Amino acid sequence: MTAFDFEDEGLVVDVKPTWRVPRCGDCGRKVHGVHDRRQRRWRHLDLAGIKLELRYVIRRVRCPRCGVKVEQVPWAEAGSGFTFAAEREVAYLAQRTDRTTVTGLMRIAWRTVGRIIRRVIRRHREQRGDQLDGLRLIGVDELSYRRHHQYVTVVVDHERGEIVWAAEGKSAETLKGFFEALGPERCAKLEAVTIDMSGAYIKAVTDASPQAQMVFDRFHVQRLAHDAVDEVRREEVRNASPEDKAELKNTRWALQKNPWNLHDFELDKVTMVQRANRRLYRAYLLKETLLAVLDRKQINVASAKLDEWLAWASRSKLTPFVKLARTIRKHRDGILAYVRTRLNNGRVEGLNGKARVITRRAFGFHDAGALIAMLFLCCGGIHVAPTRICPFEVH
Repeated sequence: MTAFDFEDEGLVVDVKPTWRVPRCGDCGRKVHGVHDRRQRRWRHLDLAGIKLELRYVIRRVRCPRCGVKVEQVPWAEAGSGFTFAAEREVAYLAQRTDRTTVTGLMRIAWRTVGRIIRRVIRRHREQRGDQLDGLRLIGVDELSYRRHHQYVTVVVDHERGEIVWAAEGKSAETLKGFFEALGPERCAKLEAVTIDMSGAYIKAVTDASPQAQMVFDRFHVQRLAHDAVDEVRREEVRNASPEDKAELKNTRWALQKNPWNLHDFELDKVTMVQRANRRLYRAYLLKETLLAVLDRKQINVASAKLDEWLAWASRSKLTPFVKLARTIRKHRDGILAYVRTRLNNGRVEGLNGKARVITRRAFGFHDAGALIAMLFLCCGGIHVAPTRICPFEVH
């Protein structure tokens, strides 16, 4: 600090770098040739509730490598009107609250918060290195936003538990962009990819990394079985007499829950279904048996039991389970890969749950870029501590 002034809006402090020879703002090399000078200000953290700005007569230098560039300063990034400390504080607040609150606390514009977040993420990546290095086990899923009309594809590293890539869309072409960024050499090192049964994702993984084991999410398979039970239940209710409909009333959740979570009333409902409607009870047993197969620890036993289940479901005369059997037979290897690896999309779904909280907290996002920036800030392994406590940290 060399001097300071009080103005109507707050305090302005004059500062200057500790070095005498200016440095290029792009490459950082020392440059003696000065093109021109102009006064600039940078927003800093408030001082006792008073707006604080840093002021410096900055030079533009003639760098032999980069051309005419603004000189490097130690307190801010080239092209930014905020100091590193102010940007860290904005990023810290954005991780923990909505953007409107950040704009009020920091007295900055809505769009400015987004630009600061993008700069913080970029510096984090430069400091940490390429997040796509060393990937072995990944999970892929889509996240809906804007009233479920638009989607973002998210790739998660199972080992680090963080989002490493995201892009707008949920097609094979979208996921192909991830594998292009990964490159053939790193694609060849992938060992397993957990996905749902999306044909688009299956095609993208098969084309780019054929050696990687596709593991179909266990909970997606379970959901298909639960949906099949509910289809059978609705069909039985439609075709039942008025007396039988009364008996089938309030059976939906009893048939969906795990047996050990059933209350006495729900146990009575399942018992009644066993006695009064054999087709629906058969569907319930098919669902529970499939879940038991997925709980197996030995791959050979699970494979044999799954084949037995497929044969039973195919001749069950229950249309939803006949269709489910065809689906499972088509994706049999990927389903059994779960038994072998115990990998699933639970971590991906957990991060997606956090992402949905971020979306609701922002009352929706108007573009995918804003959502992706927040996903990387909150779920990408970036840890930002308040500036007054300690400097920027990366874990």
